[in-house]
Amino acid sequence: MSDDFFQGYKGEALDVLKKYKTRVWGQTVVETTRGTFTGTVLPRAENDDDQHIVLKIPTGYNVGIDIKTITGMKETGYKKANYKIPEKQFPVTEGLPYVKLFGTGGTIASRLDYRTGAVIPAFSPGEQYGAVPELADICNLDTEKVFAVFSENMGPEQYKKLAVSIGKEIENGIDGIVIGHGTDTLHHTGAALTFMVQNSPVPIILVGSQRSSDRPSSDAALNLMHAMKAAGHSDIAEVLVCMFGPTSDEYGLLHKGTRVRKMHSSYRSTFRTIGATPVARISRKEILPIHKEYNHRRKDRNVTIKPYFSDDVTMLYYYPGMKPDTLDALVDAGYKGVIIVGTGLGHVNKGLYPAIERAHAKGVHMYMTLQTLWGYVHMFVYDTGRDMMAKGIIPAGNMLPEVAWVKLSWILGQTDDPEEVKRMMLTPINDEITRREPYNGYLVYQGGVPEVEDFIRKVHK
Repeated sequence: MSDDFFQGYKGEALDVLKKYKTRVWGQTVVETTRGTFTGTVLPRAENDDDQHIVLKIPTGYNVGIDIKTITGMKETGYKKANYKIPEKQFPVTEGLPYVKLFGTGGTIASRLDYRTGAVIPAFSPGEQYGAVPELADICNLDTEKVFAVFSENMGPEQYKKLAVSIGKEIENGIDGIVIGHGTDTLHHTGAALTFMVQNSPVPIILVGSQRSSDRPSSDAALNLMHAMKAAGHSDIAEVLVCMFGPTSDEYGLLHKGTRVRKMHSSYRSTFRTIGATPVARISRKEILPIHKEYNHRRKDRNVTIKPYFSDDVTMLYYYPGMKPDTLDALVDAGYKGVIIVGTGLGHVNKGLYPAIERAHAKGVHMYMTLQTLWGYVHMFVYDTGRDMMAKGIIPAGNMLPEVAWVKLSWILGQTDDPEEVKRMMLTPINDEITRREPYNGYLVYQGGVPEVEDFIRKVHK
């Protein structure tokens, strides 16, 4: 057989396929010392080893089989897979709201690249409809592919372009906006758009997925349906993040763009509201507000777009024994703003004091946030905190570190006046600083603790 039938395979793995006359995309029964496996032989990534053959089994998952365990293979059928989802013209239904979907990339708009074995941003927004036809029952959809990047490549230029694009759509009369986005930095973008797009009359919903569309456990379709429901039908006209609530598919949650954070690398329920409670629960049938107060949807087209951002702001995550040259290096590199992520109530060691004084003397804006995430910076409690405030560090309440970084960057894109910067930093725009945290908000499940195990068994999985 031609090598065209063995995409990506090499060395000993290629010899095994040729020995048993089995091709890539062949439906195959594989006998091994560990049992029998049935599935489709998949291409290998060009950078992978030559010791495994990969099958997509009937459940939809992929398994790698060590060639040393293989005792026999038999191809029972052959059909080359097509992993491209066709684009479809979205139908227009009278009476349904009009929603604009901005595509930026990420797992919600991705597929598996069998050349490298990586997930790549390859689906256009139109292809998303091809994959989720239920969207036509929720809204009338217009789509625009603004970027095609993973979220780690999102940054100031993308934030500003999105803000301007959102403003134009609102002025044109759209009923709601959805932004498909990779999850890794989705909360950064949520914060940036909260500051850049103010007084919106319509919902602006950021949505992603933890698992790509080719996986049986993908959350992409349900998250997208929830997001469209929120954008088209919700009364909550804010920048919100829409993702899974529990690990199951019972409902989604709407999180405020300034109070949300990705908290797990792989759970579908990775996003959590920190220092507050989610804004609402959402399912395909209903939207149930949790907050009593929020910005309501309006019929006017008034919106304030402030697409500003400075590249001269950084974060400094403190660790014990940190030396002053760490901060000095940032100042010498030209940074004008530093968000310090301190311990406890907002502390760093005294060894950093000389560097803090030097930074303050050069006009660097320094704000303290917390590694604990939950809780407030309290720099009046201990001498360390009082000393740092005297040297120019300003406590940032319960602002999350990433949100503080985004906000200071946004502010320094507009002004460098210390008093004006301080006023803007400490004046909440949409709950990036709250007066109090809810008594029932902070909860950490500790596996193995009797009362937690009992709760999980009885109430929720």
